[in-house]
Amino acid sequence: MFGKLCGIDEAGRGPIAGDLVIAGCILNSFVEGLNDSKKLSEKKRETLYEIIIKNSAYHIVKFSAKEVDKNGISLCIKRGLLEIMSTLACQEYLFDGNSNFGVAGLPTMIKADGKVAEVSAASILAKVTHDRNIIIDAKKYPLYQFQKHKGYGTALHIELIKKYGYCEIHRKSYKLKALEATLF
Repeated sequence: MFGKLCGIDEAGRGPIAGDLVIAGCILNSFVEGLNDSKKLSEKKRETLYEIIIKNSAYHIVKFSAKEVDKNGISLCIKRGLLEIMSTLACQEYLFDGNSNFGVAGLPTMIKADGKVAEVSAASILAKVTHDRNIIIDAKKYPLYQFQKHKGYGTALHIELIKKYGYCEIHRKSYKLKALEATLF
């Protein structure tokens, strides 16, 4: 049963800063406690991440804010999906969500990250990778307090952008009404 399906999910599509991360995962054995990464505590995700790494074949693709700005989120996701599918040979692939971003032969399932173990595992790999990277960025850019909001457009994050402007890891192509009067 294991090794026949490659689950794929992404993290970091919604934030206005940080990397977009797409992960593919083929489980080699059962991993207990898998679920949609958003439904797990940070501590549980970190624990499961290490277990998944040891019990799977996986591939993680990252796109920087500059790449997202240059190519658009959809093209980055498509490129990430194609890279995973060309790197991880498998009988079947399944991507979480309702769009395959034009990748032929890639089935999708809404909320697969909470229903299918391989997609749950990919969800955890992507989320932990995204969050670890944004914590590193928080140390490089302490004024923005990325450790608190993980790059999402929270009220705090918007206020810090208004005060300090954008930094290198902000997605400048993401237009926010709260910032239009300030930065444009």
